[in-house]
Amino acid sequence: MILAHGCYWGKCAFCDGSLDYIGRYEPLTAVEIADRMEEMIRLTGERGFHFVDEAAPPMLLKELALEILKRRMSVVWWTNVRFEKSYTRDLCRLLKQSGCIAVSGGLEVASDRLLKLINKGVSLEQVSRVTDHFTAAGIMVHAYLMYGFPSETAQETIDSLEVVRQLFLNGLVQSAFWHRFALTAHSPVGCHPEKYTVRITEKPFGGFARNDVDFEDTAGADHDIFGEGLRKSLYNYMRGAGFELPLHKWFDDPVPKTQIPPTYVARFLVDEQDCVQRDGHKKVYCLLALLPEVRYYDRNKKGKNVRTAEFLFRFRDGDARFQLKADWGKWLENLLIRLSDKNEKTVTLKDLEIEFKACHFGSFDQFITTPLWQSLREHGLYLL
Repeated sequence: MILAHGCYWGKCAFCDGSLDYIGRYEPLTAVEIADRMEEMIRLTGERGFHFVDEAAPPMLLKELALEILKRRMSVVWWTNVRFEKSYTRDLCRLLKQSGCIAVSGGLEVASDRLLKLINKGVSLEQVSRVTDHFTAAGIMVHAYLMYGFPSETAQETIDSLEVVRQLFLNGLVQSAFWHRFALTAHSPVGCHPEKYTVRITEKPFGGFARNDVDFEDTAGADHDIFGEGLRKSLYNYMRGAGFELPLHKWFDDPVPKTQIPPTYVARFLVDEQDCVQRDGHKKVYCLLALLPEVRYYDRNKKGKNVRTAEFLFRFRDGDARFQLKADWGKWLENLLIRLSDKNEKTVTLKDLEIEFKACHFGSFDQFITTPLWQSLREHGLYLL
């Protein structure tokens, strides 16, 4: 199935974005897609769906996931994505809860210079963090890789391989495939070869599509020497082997040493701040399978009776108990009931902060760092 006609990005230099089937972007609504899924289930009994879009729109995926959960549909699905910053930890967890089991995305050339030249709209730092968000949520990641893009040097090819090695080593990608760059007639490279150090060596093409135009790369490396080494190394990395082998060992011809530091990818993942936590514009969604059981009691603390709220959550991975001050507990209990009401207007994190402070409960920042709140964020309270 498709989520949308065409590609919502449509800017990649290697893609035939000037053709109507990619360039004209027309999305369906989440309701229309869910209706079609339910009809296919009724007709076929199948509950696995592959959305074959050029790149799935992340906000439409969010709305579809919410619709799937609203209808309590039992499905699994996977699709193609761009590794863009919209895929926060919360969105990836939501997609997983709705049935997403895998995504495939174009990393292409793991070089920031070439990603910019391709007009991919992502960086290596961004790709590292987004793939971490997907895998942390339990969603498998497949990466499309490219070598031989016009002007790509031998150094950039080897450095790209090193980034890929580190992505596998850190568990951020589960599978991948190297594709040799092919020049298509209606891509930006095909339409404006002079901007990409390309010389087309065949007659001008005037038909609907031609996916392998003959050309010369006048500025790049000899790309023929890399194919087999890239294939062999990737074959091993996908099986958890060969990470310690120097990169030049995979190639029959001499290649440069990588200039990528050994912790290049890992450093993007260290102390990453979940900025959603501080983004007051994010809407709050409660998608808990069950609301908690709550009881209030007095406990003795330093000779004084302190009114306490105890929450019992029955999460999918087991029960969990938490204690809060009674006034915080009563506010949270009412909040979860309100958020679970499908007719209740969606509120933002800023709305909650204003409400919390109006009740004179003290620091909202202190509240959202409690173990209870953090556990809710892991099990069905999303900031999207």
